[in-house]
Amino acid sequence: MPNKVYEIEETPPIKQMVPLSLQHVFAMFGATILVPLLTGLDPSVTLFTSGLGTLIFHLMTKGKVPAYLGSSFAFIAPIIAATKQFGLKGAFFGMFAAGLVYVVVFIIISLTGIDWLEKLLPPVVVGPVVMIIGLSLAPVAIAQAQKDLATALFTAALIIIFSMFGKGFIKVIPILLGTIGGYIFAITRGLVDFGPVAKASWIAIPKFSFLTGHTPEVAWGAVALVAPLALVAIIEDLGHVLVIGNIVERDLIKNPGFHRVMLGNGLATSIAALFGGPPSTTYGENIGVLAITRVYSSKVIQGAAIIAILLSFIQKIGALIEVIPQAVMGGVTIILFGMIAAAGMRTLVENKVDFSDSRNLIIASVILTLGVGGIKIPLGNFVFEGIGPATLAGILLNLVLPKINLGEEKMTEKVKSSKEAVQKA
Repeated sequence: MPNKVYEIEETPPIKQMVPLSLQHVFAMFGATILVPLLTGLDPSVTLFTSGLGTLIFHLMTKGKVPAYLGSSFAFIAPIIAATKQFGLKGAFFGMFAAGLVYVVVFIIISLTGIDWLEKLLPPVVVGPVVMIIGLSLAPVAIAQAQKDLATALFTAALIIIFSMFGKGFIKVIPILLGTIGGYIFAITRGLVDFGPVAKASWIAIPKFSFLTGHTPEVAWGAVALVAPLALVAIIEDLGHVLVIGNIVERDLIKNPGFHRVMLGNGLATSIAALFGGPPSTTYGENIGVLAITRVYSSKVIQGAAIIAILLSFIQKIGALIEVIPQAVMGGVTIILFGMIAAAGMRTLVENKVDFSDSRNLIIASVILTLGVGGIKIPLGNFVFEGIGPATLAGILLNLVLPKINLGEEKMTEKVKSSKEAVQKA
């Protein structure tokens, strides 16, 4: 693997820090803003809570997990349902409770330790799960790219060129440069509507829930709708942390510990609900940035969080980013999501997972099929789908399928082949 540019604990000089942080802002912006647009929440508040939540997460994980926390797609359907039934106040209470589910898991892991996680999640489970995190997002990337394929391909090509042939610092910021280049290309094709930029104020306070009279209000029905989805998000978080650990070549499950990840994400989610933002989750887009740039500095991620908070108040600049065409982001995500899937393949290769072993083959094939196929399991008022049930299936198969002594099995096959050869002779 190529040498790292910056380790987790290192701090780049400020002239590099700003563009490196901006890359992460560009990477997370589209998906983070999309969630409030779909659920009826305020985009500026969401931008603020994503930045604040990321800083809280880094505080709880001692800055050892270079992850950005953006809006979670897992909660879109239950938020919409809870808002219809219990209003925004009730929905925010359900989101607040979802954060507390993380905190409960934090307490359990703190008391029981994490050794059991290694037994539940060997490489044959982790590798395919990481792959489906990337592959399951592929339709999102393609859907965005299809908005204007020429723009998407131009953007992706720029990222590849800067990443492969760039010199010095240019090689470290291919996503930022590719996004800017794609943006300019989209403008020449008449794809950018600057109307929202003209209408946006320069400085404005986001419409926090406590300013609009929508502070959380007890609604246990909303809790039943929203909070259970935290379990799905936790499984996704686990997959993301494993991917990050694989990329940075550290065991983040042990140090700083997955329990700290749970605490950080839980507090970020509950506090977001108090301000009027959606639940948070670690972001695959930003993991892709880590993989491509090999800049693992947590300070860079924290810089992105601060920029996001500032943008939530500087609405004209936020609007300028918001009008980036989906086709440009499609070109970016084609690269980013593919890098995540490739990281899963790397896990399998580096751990020398033997797929001549039918047990490993079955576990991996089931995970990949369920995850990429997007299986949906109705559970009361919500649907358990995609990565969650695929991961759970892999864990269960790993626990129940017997381990066959592959060495003896291969020896038996060799003996049988020898006997058949003798008989033919």
